[in-house]
Amino acid sequence: MQFVQVQGEQVPALGLGTWLLRGDDCRRAVREALEVGYRHFDTAQMYGNEDAIGQVLRSNMVVDRDQLFITTKLNNRNHAPRDVLASTDDSLRRLGIGYVDLLLVHWPVAFEALPATLEAMVKLRDDGKARNLGVSNFTTEQVETARRHAPIFCNQVEYHPFLAQPDQLALARDRGLLLTAYCPLARGQVAHDPTLNEIGRRHHKTAAQVALRWLVDQEPVAAVPKASSRQHLEENLAIFDFELTDEDRDEIAALDRGERFIDPPFAPAWER
Repeated sequence: MQFVQVQGEQVPALGLGTWLLRGDDCRRAVREALEVGYRHFDTAQMYGNEDAIGQVLRSNMVVDRDQLFITTKLNNRNHAPRDVLASTDDSLRRLGIGYVDLLLVHWPVAFEALPATLEAMVKLRDDGKARNLGVSNFTTEQVETARRHAPIFCNQVEYHPFLAQPDQLALARDRGLLLTAYCPLARGQVAHDPTLNEIGRRHHKTAAQVALRWLVDQEPVAAVPKASSRQHLEENLAIFDFELTDEDRDEIAALDRGERFIDPPFAPAWER
C-alpha cells in the first residue's frame, strides 16, 4: 500500500468508498476489503451504513484499530453545534469506535454558520473523538474560509480523468492538505473509455486501475472508489505494481471535459 503524508499523518492512498452500500452488501464488502488489505474506509452519516460498517469493525480480527483510517461526514442537518456533537457521538456508537481519523463537513450548506460548526468540530478533536478535521465538496475559496476557523486537514471532492481538479490540487499542495478523490471511476464510465483501456492494455491493467494509479500519483491525493465484489476490491488495490509514463499522463490529461456526476441542488457554485 502507498501512503500519503499529510500534516504528520500517514493516510493509505487507496480506500474503500461506501456510498450506496447498505446492509449485507456493505458488511460483506468491508469484511472482504479488510481481508485483502484495505485500511482506509470512507463513510458518512448520510450514507446510512455506519452501523453495518461498525458491525464488521467490532468483529474484526484482522487488524488493530490504530492501523485503520476511518472517515465519516456530518449530515447536512447536523451543522448546529449541539447537533455536531450529538451526531458525531451517534456515529462513533454506530461505528463501535472511540474516534474517527477524519471528520468532514459533508456539504457547504448553511455556509454562514460554518464558523460555529467548525468550532464544535474542534471541540470533538480536543476531546479525542476526531483526530483530524476537514471538509467535502468545498470550493477552493470555501476551503480558505474554513481554514480561518479550524485546522483543516482535507477536502474531499469528485475527481476523475473526466473532471480534473487543478485548482484544488494546487491549493492542497500549497496548504499541506489531503485531497481525497471520490467517484474516482466516474460512476463506471472510466471502464468504457477507449484511451484508458488502451493505456491499460499497454500495462496489462484495466482502465479503472489506470485511472486510480493516475490519481494516487498526484500527491497529496488519496482515492476512495466504491467496490462491492471481491474481484473489484482486489483489482482496485492492485495499482502499485506499475508506473504510468509521461505519454500516458498526457493522454489522460486530455480526457478532462469538466464532466461532473455528483451535483445535487444544495451543491455550491462550482469553480468550473
